[in-house]
Amino acid sequence: MQHAVGAPLPPPHQPGHGPATTWSPAAHHPGQPGAHPGPAPRTTPTPGFTTPPVPPGAPPAHRPPQHTPVPPPPDPTGQMRLPPGAPVGVPSTPPAAGAPDPASATLAVLLIGPAGAGKTSVAKYWADHRRVPTAHISLDDVREWVRSGFADPQSGWNDNSEAQYRLARRTCGFAARNFLANGISCILDDAVFPDRPVVGLGGWKRHVGPGLLPVVLLPGLEIVLERNAERTGNRRLTDEEVARIHGRMAGWYGSGLPIIDNSQLDVEGTARVLDEVLARAIASPPKW
Repeated sequence: MQHAVGAPLPPPHQPGHGPATTWSPAAHHPGQPGAHPGPAPRTTPTPGFTTPPVPPGAPPAHRPPQHTPVPPPPDPTGQMRLPPGAPVGVPSTPPAAGAPDPASATLAVLLIGPAGAGKTSVAKYWADHRRVPTAHISLDDVREWVRSGFADPQSGWNDNSEAQYRLARRTCGFAARNFLANGISCILDDAVFPDRPVVGLGGWKRHVGPGLLPVVLLPGLEIVLERNAERTGNRRLTDEEVARIHGRMAGWYGSGLPIIDNSQLDVEGTARVLDEVLARAIASPPKW
């Protein structure tokens, strides 16, 4: 048996181990019955290195062969490792002249607005009609993954409902990062309030990255009330709640975020305006 670098292995410390034709165990253990005296092997110490003592009866230490690290084979599912930190960087200004085309770029968009603003309908339409793979991630849908024990905010905003909201937002953020790491654009929608930056926009920025492009949909109050009246189940809010939310959303004016008043626009028209807003945001990312 040969060492990995071509030198012969040292003799085993116990009889019966190792080839007896080359090494004589008795030569290294004088005093054993049947031992034959022989010259001890000469060892050359390495400068600056001290060999630790080997306890009696312990097997010899074998230095593992040195191998060049081989990267792991690709996952057959096509899964890619998420980049460290925030995977969604701030979009860079295209070097070519003219407005960039958001329909063919890989983007992460956050659509903000009150209940009844049309966020979900616009997000789905926009994702359906892009030229590149695009996913729609709705925070409300993810919140309602919780079936037993669901904390409905309509019953009162408390610690339990806020904890489920935070969990749903982290889940949406992870899903968006995973899609983006695999080259799939994302559009997320959420009723983010300007007066709660830690729970709202700041949280989305932490979970998705600084390249997330927020856009506010804010039609007039009468439009929001009409659309809310068409809802059913726990998605429908009282008129008082809708008016309160709409009033808080007005705080986005003057924030520097792009705002689309889609009071007189249908879903298709709003999606076209969204593309125009995103083209400007890519050329000059908003500071938020």
